[in-house]
Order: sequence, then structure tokens, then C-alpha cells
Amino acid sequence: FFVRRDGDGIAALIERLGPLGPAAIAVEATGGFETVVAAGLAGAGLPVVVVNPAQVRAFANALGKRAKTDPIDAGVIAHFVEATKPAIRPLPDEETQLLADLVARRRQIVAMIGAERQRQKRAPARIARSIVRLVKALEKELASLDHDIDDAVRGSPAWRDKEDLLASVPGIGKTIARTLIAELPELGSLDRRQVA
Repeated sequence: FFVRRDGDGIAALIERLGPLGPAAIAVEATGGFETVVAAGLAGAGLPVVVVNPAQVRAFANALGKRAKTDPIDAGVIAHFVEATKPAIRPLPDEETQLLADLVARRRQIVAMIGAERQRQKRAPARIARSIVRLVKALEKELASLDHDIDDAVRGSPAWRDKEDLLASVPGIGKTIARTLIAELPELGSLDRRQVA
């Protein structure tokens, strides 16, 4: 069966899966499109886990499943979750998700700046001027994102304390500390094996 990825579709999915009492519902990470589905399922109290598509594909290859259709993929994902038993973790709250989105956007801007600087090295003068203007605009956006991230982290006493603790480790600066806070919110509540 299939449902649309909108409010009605997610409601239908919850209505269908809820009575089954599933041990885990796996959703493959697809560049952010999975978040709406995962949030809807988790909000309904269902045990949802987001799985890495590369790991699932490697698992499928190990099983000799080369074909890719929706029913085959669904079966492989179910088998993968049954075999690996990934931990069901609570989804981040709205503030943590926003911080993760800001950090991800910052990473994208930094990558764009790097790519433009590489192009600038071999560009003719006219194109190089265009690249310089774009890099300046991207750097301005990067500064704005850094300000937004700073406001978010410094505005939360818990995050501020966590950032200060992480930054006290040699080699960990503000950027890495904030990335860890955003992308590994369970840090500090798990032991080293669970985090790994």
C-alpha cells in the first residue's frame, strides 16, 4: 500500500500501523523528505527509526537483492531492521531540529564558498568578478547563519553549558561543539559504546 506524504496520508498511515503494535517502523533517510513522516509517526507514539539508505543498499547487496522496486525495498528495509535492531531514539524537539537545520545550512554554504573559490582559480577575468561577488554574498549569509546559531546556543542554558564543556576539550571549537549539540543531542546521556 502507499500513502501521500501530506497530513491526510500520514494520518492514514498512523491509522493503519497503530493497531498492528509494531516493534519498529523504519523510514529510509531521503535527504530530509523522511522527517515529516518520521515526526508524524513519532508524534503518534509509534516506534520509528530512520535508517541510512547506503547501509540498507549494502545489506541488500549482501543478500543478493539487486532489483529495486518499492515492494522489494520495503522487504529489505524490514529485514535490515530485524537483523540490526537499531535503537529507537526520540526525535529531536523543534528547537533542536531548528539548530540542526541551521548547522546543516551552514555546512552547505561553506561547501558553496569552497566550490566557488576553486572555480575562481581557473576562471577568466569577467567570470572571476562574478565569482567574487557571489562569494561575498555567501560570506555575508554565512555570517548571518553564524549569528543565528550563536543566538540559539547562547539562548539556551543547557546548550550553553554543553558548548562550554565540549569547547574545553583540546581541538574542539565553537563550530564542532555546536555541530555535536545539533546532530547528536543525546550526547551526555549515553555511554561511549551507545554513542559509537
